[in-house]
Amino acid sequence: MTLKMVIFDCDGVLVDSETISNKVLQRNLAGHGLELSLEKIMDMFVGGTIAGLMVEARKMGANLPDDWLDHIYPEIFEALAQSVEMVPHIPLVLNALDAAGVVYAIGSNGPMRKMEITLGKTGLWDRFEGRAFSSHDCDAPKPAPDVYLKAARLAGVDPSECVVIEDSANGARAAVAAMMPCYGYCAETPIDKLSPYCVSTFDDMRDLPKFLGI
Repeated sequence: MTLKMVIFDCDGVLVDSETISNKVLQRNLAGHGLELSLEKIMDMFVGGTIAGLMVEARKMGANLPDDWLDHIYPEIFEALAQSVEMVPHIPLVLNALDAAGVVYAIGSNGPMRKMEITLGKTGLWDRFEGRAFSSHDCDAPKPAPDVYLKAARLAGVDPSECVVIEDSANGARAAVAAMMPCYGYCAETPIDKLSPYCVSTFDDMRDLPKFLGI
């Protein structure tokens, strides 16, 4: 393929936010009657949406009020604003893409406000401003391909010339649905969750440029 665009997931790929967010969810759900280990929460919900988590948590016995989303998002955002960090070696990857003339963007299941906080805190916002897309602004979240197809369309790039970098099965499935090869970042995700949908997996961002041939 001719590589013209790389579309990154945000949480867990560009910013190390998954553990922080899921610790907030663990504490909050426990306060609403649902005790889950952090490992269980991450296994079930990484790559999904908070709205989808709400539905599943209620099925599992959580006594969540109808306005729960209005409260949990500010809790998560506050925690991220205090301590989120960049995934190691991301600037190296972005510099390599710039040098190769390959455009890049973000396609996330998270809301735009979350990306503004995490990318701002880690110094990445300037590199992605205007190229960060949320599935909240699409018809359907991942594993639907909508957010990836939107990013490609607005960049004027054919999906066949795009690749996706993901750390969740939901996101990798979205890439498959978009007909975009997916590279699975498995620093915190079991390889067996990603490998069925990815052309390759890796656990160090320094390896990504050579996988992409740049």
